[in-house]
Amino acid sequence: MVSEKEIYALLEGVFDPEVPVLSIIDLGIVRSVRVENETALIVITPTYIGCPAMQTIEKDITIQLEANGIQDFEVSTSIAPAWTTDWMSEKGKKKLKAYGIAPPQDEADKSVLFADPLVVPCPKCDAQETKMISQFGSTACKAHYQCKKCQEPFDYFKCLR
Repeated sequence: MVSEKEIYALLEGVFDPEVPVLSIIDLGIVRSVRVENETALIVITPTYIGCPAMQTIEKDITIQLEANGIQDFEVSTSIAPAWTTDWMSEKGKKKLKAYGIAPPQDEADKSVLFADPLVVPCPKCDAQETKMISQFGSTACKAHYQCKKCQEPFDYFKCLR
C-alpha cells in the first residue's frame, strides 16, 4: 500500500507545463493527498479558473503515478478556496527567480487603481529600478517588466490573493 508521503514525493516530479521549473508541489496547486481504502485521492486547484494547463497536469500526474506502479488513484479538481500565490513554496519562489521570472511580491499589485507602482526587483541583477511593460505576460498569471539597469526584459509572476 502506498503512503501519502510517497505520493507527495512523486508529485514533486510533476512540473507545471507553463513554468517548467516549478513542480506542482512548488506551485501549491496540490491541495491534499489522502489514501483511503488503498486508493490515493489527490485534490488539485487551478491557479485560475479555466487554466489550460490543468488537463496536462492531470495527465502528467497519471503518467507519473502509473510509471511508479500506482494504479489506484483519483485526481479531482477543487476551485474553492481559490488558489493564491501564498500557496507557493519558498523553494518554488527561489526557483522562479533562478529561472529568470520575478517571484510574486508580498502584496497584490493594486497600483493600477491607486498610487505608486509595485517595485518588482529584476531577477537577473536584483536592481529595484524596473518598469512594467505590460500587465499581461506570456501567461495570464504573469506581467511583463523591464529592468532599467541591465535593460533585460523579464516576466513577473503576479501576486494573487
